Amino acid sequence: MKKLERVEAHLSMARSLIKEAILDSNCSSSHHHDFDYLPRGSIYRNSCAFHRSYLLMEKMLKIYVYEEGEPPLFHYGPGKNIYSMEGIFISLMESNTKFRTLNPDEAQVFFLPFSVVMILEHLFHPIIRDKAVLERTVVDYVRIVSHKYSYWNTTHGADHFMLSCHDWGPRATWYEHQLYFNSIRVLCNANTSEYFNPKKDASFPEINLITGEISNLTSGLSPSNRTTLAFFAGKNHGKLRPSLFQHWKEKDKDVLVYETLPEELSYQDMMKKSKYCICPSGHEVASPRIVEAIYAECVPVLISQNYVLPFSDVLNWEAFTVEVLVSEIPNLKKILMGIPEDEYRRKQQGVKQVQRHFLINNPPQRYDVFHMIIHSVWLRRLNVQIR
Repeated sequence: MKKLERVEAHLSMARSLIKEAILDSNCSSSHHHDFDYLPRGSIYRNSCAFHRSYLLMEKMLKIYVYEEGEPPLFHYGPGKNIYSMEGIFISLMESNTKFRTLNPDEAQVFFLPFSVVMILEHLFHPIIRDKAVLERTVVDYVRIVSHKYSYWNTTHGADHFMLSCHDWGPRATWYEHQLYFNSIRVLCNANTSEYFNPKKDASFPEINLITGEISNLTSGLSPSNRTTLAFFAGKNHGKLRPSLFQHWKEKDKDVLVYETLPEELSYQDMMKKSKYCICPSGHEVASPRIVEAIYAECVPVLISQNYVLPFSDVLNWEAFTVEVLVSEIPNLKKILMGIPEDEYRRKQQGVKQVQRHFLINNPPQRYDVFHMIIHSVWLRRLNVQIR
């Protein structure tokens, strides 16, 4: 217990320093210099607090990754497609020398390295459709690590985290109550109507890497050369999209909405030359189009319900997006046309500035998406005071 008390004493100091930064709107009390990047501007809720918290994370945070389990269900995940972030994070976390510790006694956080995507790919029968494969795999894994080590039982899992970008990521935690109610769940499917708890759970972005390539993903035309007001192309599924298609599918020359993109048009080119990119939720609340829009320097138009946006405890999404209620879909063009040009340009500059927080780098670079996910875990760990 003395080891845990020592960990908690360090975290208590970090909490005090971050609270101090929250009250210091001019960042005048910070004596830390950061030559890579200094967070500033309206894209942040509180840039001083974020900067102080980020530097403390770099200095203090240690994560222990359980070594039990064999690939491909553990220590491995997809590196491309819509679920790419699950495999990429596991790979980067396990090769990380800054945050990962091989000594569990010095860790503040413990990572459970199972992949929901790979469990379903290898164990889920498409005809029998037995969802209990998730239960058996996850519950057995928690049982193994809780019997072998003392750390899970000491905190009832409160300083442990799992990560999943699969739609069934939340479902994978249902069967182990302490994992569900106590642990940090890092999820793409951050749906508050499905008991996502922003105080202890963290939202991270869904990034569709079609080929697995992570370089040269960002580019776009200047605001003056963006000739399309708004653009969307995608399948008509989920609860929200039928209204979008009903009112705008191939009905307007300025708001271009397609279920099937015409062969002569390029999806990427359309994103790059549009002022606004429409990002409606589909079957689940998360949409890879949000990051696609950010990469294309196109202002995202968010249409969702019960969705906790990625890194929203740090990022001020209102500064670089437009949020449209489902009931406002019929007035979509009027809303976008009503945004003054100078406000649009500010939002578009915000999109360009926030790009760095959604970039994937191997090896990771400071303030990129890997570090932002780690920072979200760090904040959730600070929310927990273990006695």
